[in-house]
Amino acid sequence: MTSGSDTEVVVIGGGAAGIAAARRIVGARLDCLLLEARSRLGGRAWTNAEHSAFPLDLGCGWLHSADRNPWRDAAESQGRSIDKTPPPWMRPSAPIGFPLSEQFAFLKAQREFHQRLDSLSEERPDVAAARFLEPRERWNALIKAVGTYVSGAELDRVSARDLGRYADSGVNWRVVEGYGTVIATHGHGLPVMLGCPVRLIDHRGRRLKVETTNGPIVADAAIVTVPSAVLAEETMRFIPPLTEKTEAAAGLPLGLADKLFLSLAEPEEFEKESRLFGRIDRSETGVYHVRPFGRPQIEGYFGGRLAADLEAGGAPAFADFAIGELVGLLGSHFAHRVRPLKLHPWGADPFSRGSYSYALPGKADCRAELAAPVDDRLFFAGEACSQNDYSTAHGAYLTGIVAAEQVIAARGKKR
Repeated sequence: MTSGSDTEVVVIGGGAAGIAAARRIVGARLDCLLLEARSRLGGRAWTNAEHSAFPLDLGCGWLHSADRNPWRDAAESQGRSIDKTPPPWMRPSAPIGFPLSEQFAFLKAQREFHQRLDSLSEERPDVAAARFLEPRERWNALIKAVGTYVSGAELDRVSARDLGRYADSGVNWRVVEGYGTVIATHGHGLPVMLGCPVRLIDHRGRRLKVETTNGPIVADAAIVTVPSAVLAEETMRFIPPLTEKTEAAAGLPLGLADKLFLSLAEPEEFEKESRLFGRIDRSETGVYHVRPFGRPQIEGYFGGRLAADLEAGGAPAFADFAIGELVGLLGSHFAHRVRPLKLHPWGADPFSRGSYSYALPGKADCRAELAAPVDDRLFFAGEACSQNDYSTAHGAYLTGIVAAEQVIAARGKKR
């Protein structure tokens, strides 16, 4: 690298996609600089141990499709401990407020909903996923609630085609030391500028001019891995404008799924890795993972409009809502057994503006449009660019590798 302000390839965004791309670029012996707006690597993967005796994944926490997930290989190479306990959503929930007979009825209704959803062929027009709910089905509210945990948005906003394209092997594991720890560690040793938001990419000249809060950087090629919301809102702009990219990103908004961790006194009363739904009769409810990894904690999930409403009230609103639902299930005395530990409001985070992408009805093909290179100089990656593994850290990783390979091929032609 000639200097900190001149490089061959600049990678914008130090999350899963950016780290994977930068490592591949460096491996190909191209000059590279990774720019990250935050003071840490990992992006929407963030393991934090502040106020807790255990590492907490405030962002992504599950190695989805773990049997083919490249982050599993990274975790193993780092010597991390992988917990293969089946996730709570693949086992019956605790029967508190939700008898097993009713759980089986709900699971049947949910399975039939997904079967109808999967029946949408590529030849038929796309519609909202909510169109596949059975009218007057008793369990629609809970199916909708689960939809907000999956997509971060209500089913009436989510493309049925996009949901049908998602590929899941059904193998879901966790990293004891934290998924975010694995991803950030994978970036160690790379040429990185932290605390360096990018405001503008000027691609009018022979070389790219990247305007950052730390000054300009000149590069021959760029891999852009910022979240789709950042592109849609034009927090980071292009000159000349890339209207097609902005429109594609707008079709792939970020849903919202926030997690609140609570400490739990006298945890032995509960089975390890158990689950409780706050309510089963409404869609605005949380779901609570009790004693994850056997720890004396509760991991609460809140999605969609509920998460957005709670973010407006700050961390106390999440704690009040969660404790209120748990008290409704377990009695008023339970309020004294829990206290809030940690929460990160991803919707309010200026560098993400949400948790992970979903496609609006009719916009599933925006993923391919967002991923397409521009002039063999601007390349794009991130979970929103993945057609089959979107919303996941491994989807981000794989798109980062694809973009890096595109850069390597393009730079090879110019040498």
